[in-house]
Amino acid sequence: MPRATIIITEHDMSRLKSLLQAVKTGNSTNQEHLKKLDEELAQAKVVDPKLVPGDVVTMNSKVRFKDLEEGSDHVYSLVFPAEADTGKSRLSILAPIGAALLGYRVGDIIEWPIPSGTKSLRIEEIIYQPEAAGDMDL
Repeated sequence: MPRATIIITEHDMSRLKSLLQAVKTGNSTNQEHLKKLDEELAQAKVVDPKLVPGDVVTMNSKVRFKDLEEGSDHVYSLVFPAEADTGKSRLSILAPIGAALLGYRVGDIIEWPIPSGTKSLRIEEIIYQPEAAGDMDL
């Protein structure tokens, strides 16, 4: 399956590059999903936040996706690590599933490495996207 080019806002790209650089210098365990995120960021289409399509998962977006193996739906907000709290449905960008969602569009099917293998997800809906809502400073 050909990979789609992800779309990232300039603001998110800047913050994510700094975050990934900090993680690389730390002592980390399984980092396959972070390497893939770094590769995707290197090939991403970077856009002004005002020009990002409303069906793209950006940082702080609330997204509904389907786990295609389990058939289950999940709703999470994609956040930076300091704001992550799975009990409040806030998924870190550094978590394998969080890294998988960023930059993809509604309808996209994503194959992403996780510690136990590969996960297949389909983005079903963007419930909230900061840029579409005019919240450009999140």
